[in-house]
This record gives sequence, structure tokens and C-alpha cells, in this order.
Amino acid sequence: MIVTTTPRLIIRAFTDNDAAALFDYLASPRAPCFYDEKLSSLADAAEEVNKRSRDASQFAVSLKESDTLIGHLFAENREEPDPNTWCVGWHFNARYEGQGFATESASALFDYLFSVKDARRLYAYVEDTNLASQKLCDRLHMRQEGCFREFVSFVTEDGEERYDNTFVYALLKREWQARNQ
Repeated sequence: MIVTTTPRLIIRAFTDNDAAALFDYLASPRAPCFYDEKLSSLADAAEEVNKRSRDASQFAVSLKESDTLIGHLFAENREEPDPNTWCVGWHFNARYEGQGFATESASALFDYLFSVKDARRLYAYVEDTNLASQKLCDRLHMRQEGCFREFVSFVTEDGEERYDNTFVYALLKREWQARNQ
């Protein structure tokens, strides 16, 4: 199922063909928030793709010309406290950095959430060390609303528990519409 397209990208549900590409970037996640998604084998990736294909909060991002998976987006609304508030995020293969794909696909996701899903507010959690995602939030005109000190813990590859400071970025529908008129 295709959710939306951009001039260069398709935002769609995951398919079986995505396993190798998902494994390529989740075998060694760069941001601590994705350590728990680390994949150990292509078989694990196939299982993960199958799971994501049935999860309405997960969106594959692929190149329009080849349908090659280059990353993914997610958007969840947990009904409380506000069913029109969505948590959003992204994770892209480093091979495709610096080409505007994250901005292009996240913008399309925001358009979809605001227009089709009637979102009122979007927010994203970003570690204070994840400069690429902070810059993406800035390009998407999200504002930094706060910083939670030692908010989320992760187990590093060395097995040590680590606590990261986490920024909260947000954007209201009316702000998005005003910027895009």
C-alpha cells in the first residue's frame, strides 16, 4: 500500500523485498534510540519486515526509480491525552544521507498526517547528541520545546546502561499550514 509519493520517493508499507535493505542499516544502528531495533541476521530482518508490514505506524521510504528501501518513518498516536497528537520519527541508511531524502519524506508524512489523519500536533524525541535529527527538525520548522535530562536509557553495544538527554520538538497543524501556503 502506497501512502504518498514525492518527486523522488515512495512512502509505503513494508514488503518482503525490503529485508536486505532494512538489515543493511539496522545491523548497526547509529542513534542510541534505535539500538533496540538492531538486527543480527537477514532472517531477523525478514521477520521484522513482516511485522512492520502489518503495523500502521511504520512507513517504508523507497526510491521511486527502483523501489529500493532507504529508510523508514514512524508515526503513532496513542489516543491519550489527545488522539490528534502524533509522535513521529525517522531512521535512514547512512548511504543516502546528504541528498534531502529525510526532509522530503518527513515533509510528505507531515502533509499526510495533517491532511488525511487530521493531526493537530506532531512531536519528536531527539537525543542531544543526534545533530542530524536536530537539523532535520529545524528544516521541518519544528520548534524545540524542552529537554528531558537523562530521560531514556539504552544498553550500549558494550552492555553498559547509558542515559541520554532528549529534546522534544513539536509542530502544530496551523504552523505547518502557514509555512506551506
